[in-house]
Amino acid sequence: MILRLFTLLCVLGASLLNSPAAFRAGIAVQNVTPDPLLPVSGGVGPSHPATHKAGELTVRALVLEQEGTRVAIVSADFLGFPAALGNLVRAAVPEIPPQNILIGATHTHSAPDCYGFPDGQGGTASDPKYLELVCQRMATAIRQAVTNLQPAKLKIATDEAKGKIAYNYYAEQLYDPRCVVIQALDVSGHPIATLVNYAIHPEVIGNGKGICSPDLIGPLYDRIAAQGGGTGIFMNSAQGGMVTADNRLAGGNEARDWAECIRIGELLANEALRIIAAAPVQTEPKLYCASRPLTLPVDSPLMRALLKELPGGKEAPGAAEGKLTTQFNLLNIGNAQILTIPGEALPNVGYYLKRKMRGTHNLLFGLTNDAFGYILTKEDFDSFKRYAYISRTSLGERTGEILVQEALKFITESPAPTASGH
Repeated sequence: MILRLFTLLCVLGASLLNSPAAFRAGIAVQNVTPDPLLPVSGGVGPSHPATHKAGELTVRALVLEQEGTRVAIVSADFLGFPAALGNLVRAAVPEIPPQNILIGATHTHSAPDCYGFPDGQGGTASDPKYLELVCQRMATAIRQAVTNLQPAKLKIATDEAKGKIAYNYYAEQLYDPRCVVIQALDVSGHPIATLVNYAIHPEVIGNGKGICSPDLIGPLYDRIAAQGGGTGIFMNSAQGGMVTADNRLAGGNEARDWAECIRIGELLANEALRIIAAAPVQTEPKLYCASRPLTLPVDSPLMRALLKELPGGKEAPGAAEGKLTTQFNLLNIGNAQILTIPGEALPNVGYYLKRKMRGTHNLLFGLTNDAFGYILTKEDFDSFKRYAYISRTSLGERTGEILVQEALKFITESPAPTASGH
């Protein structure tokens, strides 16, 4: 009788863990380092030839599921990942509603161009066959993550990341030092995945060294795995204008090599794991995902000219009227709330949005679902000499104000995050 009762309890327990209401998580990784190597892009303008690599470029997909809602959070080691490519990926993943697939870029400045920036000679360094391969492997990673779904619990925490990691190149202290970490655990409490959300430009190496690299994000991932944090995934935050890696040396020089990528990446990983270590476990986290279109006017002459040249630019929704429409997501995971940003929001925009969000922990996924350049308010637009470049490479002075207004509306009209079973 005791043996039968024990067996029945095991069956019931397994049934509950695998019920539709149970929270599940799965993650998968695909290597997308080009072979042979391709020129690497650091932004608008010509790419630079690469002769060797440091680390591997990857695409990573974290899939979450609860009560019939399934969401994919995807991170790719590129400067940005345009919606024209993202929509190809979404169409290849029938297991998840397309609006529930959030695709972000780490913003490394040492990877091939996904946009097709003009090279100044009537061409581009972008390789269509390579981009097709990237889309295929990204779709594969998402589908593998679905296959890897397993019952899971969560830990979520926020704290300042300590040490020499990032700073604002324009104004040293004007950046957000907070690092938000979401860690998925299996039923025995072992980490499946560790998501790190932090604002930084991964441009230690840059695009002028002849190196193809994930920059500091590669060592971040390696360190998380080596320290038992499961598979790492990085989603950038509000790092615009100009929150960059703190690779400063004495005398005004900068460390621009793989060793510095390792130093910063491992330090950020150590801080993320420190931050998450003592967080309470959420055994029954609730999952909510909403999507709506976000339309932004393209006022910048440079961006208007550039967007006409990029793949899918002329056919993009609203392009004929001088507008761009992209996917805007709000996501609740346990007691955390996430907003996507289709570009590089300045820190003041990021701080304001986080202050208005409704989670115990609030995350901004920058460069996600699109990367429309810098996002700043009309008060900052073209106000200082320092802001000349970011103003020129933004959609215009209205972008920040529209984003904030639409974000506040989205937040108000969506349920607040809830976590039960702490």
